[in-house]
Amino acid sequence: MNLFLVGLSDLPTLQLPLFIFFLLIYLLTLIWNLLIIVLIVTDSHLHIPMYFFLGNLAGLDLCSSSVIVPRMLFDLHTTKRKITTTACMTQVFFFVFCIASEAFLLSVMSYDRYIAICKPLHYIEIMSWKVCVQLVSIVWCIAFTNALVHTLYALKLTFCGSNIIESFFCDLPKLFQISCSDISINILLIFIVGGLLGVGSLILTLLSYVSIFKSVRKVFSTCTSHLAVVFIFYFSISFNYFRPSANNHFAADKVVSVFYTAIAPLLNPLIYSLRNQEFRTASVSFFRKIFQPKYRFHSS
Repeated sequence: MNLFLVGLSDLPTLQLPLFIFFLLIYLLTLIWNLLIIVLIVTDSHLHIPMYFFLGNLAGLDLCSSSVIVPRMLFDLHTTKRKITTTACMTQVFFFVFCIASEAFLLSVMSYDRYIAICKPLHYIEIMSWKVCVQLVSIVWCIAFTNALVHTLYALKLTFCGSNIIESFFCDLPKLFQISCSDISINILLIFIVGGLLGVGSLILTLLSYVSIFKSVRKVFSTCTSHLAVVFIFYFSISFNYFRPSANNHFAADKVVSVFYTAIAPLLNPLIYSLRNQEFRTASVSFFRKIFQPKYRFHSS
């Protein structure tokens, strides 16, 4: 069965400007996040747990953006905007995986900041490379299981009426709206599984920062970048998933969806790198190595 995406806009005059705008956003997202990963891998000064987790976050931003934006750009150039059920469910799986991974990873990053600031003498012992790899592996496993459960139950949905998705990508709430089957289990999964994991991750993040704030208020300013990313992430996801059905607010849904699928993956590396002196130093050093001319002097 084929489904049809409404897309961002049906106005022909907006197709090209929207395509150019989101193409630039996507290219900047790719370039900036790849630069973050390259700097972390190549600069020995960034070979610490904090930047290991940040590199994983950059990878997730690349993944989440690439799951949504290329398809959105393609649909801006076609009138049918047809997508198969298989492709739709594949998009659902990878998007839910990226979103869940980012929620858990933000908690891990906040825990890392808590150990670094509140227990600096034991930081190297507690946050060893083995522990860091184990934490990230747990994040991926939980996110994979969460995405698999939601996708398997979404595969049971039947679409006997309208097959038009009021969005520019396959999102679970929008699939529920056009399904003629019983979606009570799917809704329950979002509020119980997604809610428990999401709220649990948020609580762990907030507890870490409450402890940091109590321990040393001056150093708390170094954590504002991470808190900004946490706020943006949870606000946009909660607006879309954990609220009553809003069939008459498709425009608002699209705006929020655009924000957390296309804009947030670009903002995350900007927020971290622009406020981080080590990243600025590493960036300058990296580009000097690339663009600085090498002069060779030959004795006669």
